Amino acid sequence: MSTTPAFKLTRLATLKSPADFRTQCATLGIDIPCDDEVITADSPLARPADVVVNGKRPGNRIVIHPMEGWDGTTTGGVTEEMRRRWHRFGESGAKMICGAEAMAIRPDGRANPNQLILIEENKAGIAELLGILKGAHQERYGTTDDLVIGFQLTHSGRFCRPHDKRWESRIAFRHPILDRKFNVTSDDQVFTDAQIEELIRDYIRAARLAHEIGADFVDIKHCHGYLLHEFLGAHTRPGKYGGSFENRTRILREIIAGIRADGNPIDIGVRLSCFDKVPHRPDPALSQPGKLGPGIPEDFSDCLPYRYGFGVDQNDPTQIDLTETHAFVALCGELGVKVLNTTAGSPYYTPHLQRPAAFPPSDGYQPAYDPLIDVERQMQVVREIKARAPKDLYIIGSGYTYLQEFLPNVAQAIVRGGWADAIGLGRAVLSYPAMLADAIQGRPVEKKFICRTFSECTTAPRNGMISGCYPLDKYYTQKPEFQKLKEIKKTIGT
Repeated sequence: MSTTPAFKLTRLATLKSPADFRTQCATLGIDIPCDDEVITADSPLARPADVVVNGKRPGNRIVIHPMEGWDGTTTGGVTEEMRRRWHRFGESGAKMICGAEAMAIRPDGRANPNQLILIEENKAGIAELLGILKGAHQERYGTTDDLVIGFQLTHSGRFCRPHDKRWESRIAFRHPILDRKFNVTSDDQVFTDAQIEELIRDYIRAARLAHEIGADFVDIKHCHGYLLHEFLGAHTRPGKYGGSFENRTRILREIIAGIRADGNPIDIGVRLSCFDKVPHRPDPALSQPGKLGPGIPEDFSDCLPYRYGFGVDQNDPTQIDLTETHAFVALCGELGVKVLNTTAGSPYYTPHLQRPAAFPPSDGYQPAYDPLIDVERQMQVVREIKARAPKDLYIIGSGYTYLQEFLPNVAQAIVRGGWADAIGLGRAVLSYPAMLADAIQGRPVEKKFICRTFSECTTAPRNGMISGCYPLDKYYTQKPEFQKLKEIKKTIGT
């Protein structure tokens, strides 16, 4: 597959200094702060957090995002690959693990047949993972008293694939574009109000299990086009879970109320896609076999006003609108949510917003412009959200992986400047879990492990293989899937 973008991309690895990085940002007309030196004495990233979760204050500002695993058992249980990943997370130096693994609250809510499921049958295995993570952290850093661990609770909704590669979508409402893209053909696939009420009970049961296992908080997932995020855009849905902002946020309010009514004291977090845009696709005019075109918006001319999203301008869905985002953040404060982990868009229909990358996954598209523009957009949105958010809501920033060598310098500047409370990392930690810890402790950053956004951690599972960093982690380069992945990439067309 060709990886030539639709424009001339300046590779960040060719920039020699933070000054060069700032010059590149200026050339693009964007504002990304980047410090010249990473401080090792009294580093902003090493300072304890401004939040207490389950009686513990995270010991630094480094966070690991929840990621969807494709390497569990078919019953949603634990495997050696998972044990290794959780061990590496424990060694990373991050003092908040904001999920570690996206956990389906019930079997039919999985995004893939090998996703972890937080149900009674898997309780012992998940407790084992938690013990592995804590043990690795204790061994490396001497204490877990300042380590905070959350479990992310999810139902994949439109993107459910619990058995094979076939979509088994359950949705909040009919979407004129996404229904075509993901083969939704029947109103029977829309959750009824009664089915939502049962779903809420499943979230409450999962939260109880999380508390019994030993999680410090649960993250009620509202991002990336999965079910609860989709409900935030359910403007066209009738009944008590659609239409008004109050109705579209009813699920969150009822889940939290149910957790408290259950006598469960566990703390609450939310991961939120703060904004979105109309779904995108590869430009067919610039696509050919073996070469994806740059991303362009799907035709939305028959969908105006665009009443099918959240954080998007209804009159021009190529633009964001944070009006309801700010209202949702304020609601989180009212509901006692302690942690807001930010993100954007969806990996299924706007991956350039969610995880800016130089190289697209097999079901994506080439960047239409420099990915730093999308990095900066997330930063500025989070900066605005933090400025208006309740003061006791802990705001985690996202979208930093593309920064590569300059990630420590930018992360320090972000926290030092108050743009976010903490730095959240996802795919970057698959290849190099301790990158930020190394930087703030004065150890040389190991460039050979820095994620270059090859997107193979997405392409592999999208094609039925286990998750992991195939290019940079020798554990995966030695697996037979590595060669299979190379062959798949040769045959990817439009």
